[in-house]
Amino acid sequence: MNTIRVDVVSAEESIFSGEARFVALPGEAGELGIYPRHTPLITRIKPGSVRIEKADGSEEFVFVAGGILEVQPNCVTVLSDTAIRGKDLDDEKANEAKVAAEEAVKNAKTELDLAKATSELAMMAAQISALRKYRQRK
Repeated sequence: MNTIRVDVVSAEESIFSGEARFVALPGEAGELGIYPRHTPLITRIKPGSVRIEKADGSEEFVFVAGGILEVQPNCVTVLSDTAIRGKDLDDEKANEAKVAAEEAVKNAKTELDLAKATSELAMMAAQISALRKYRQRK
């Protein structure tokens, strides 16, 4: 069977490490799909879900808050400050954080405050979207 090594790493820990048939994730210019023997690539990724089709056919979902992707013909590495396993995503916390981010956007007094709040809001919206994708697959 043709597989590719996949490592998803956050600032705190290794989130996933194993063999996969396919990886899909949100690239900076759109959705990326990676199969074994992919052309080498380094790019930024946007907040969203990383879908890993493991060697046994099962799927693993990981939410990433953006980061860097490195692809080599036999290895994919995803580096993100924040990465959360799909099974560990919390609907209630994500919705609370989204509401807080919306408030911060409304109350922003400077351009910098607005930019930070808008970024946080986009990240929380992506996390909620990733959570929905994960729940639909289950």
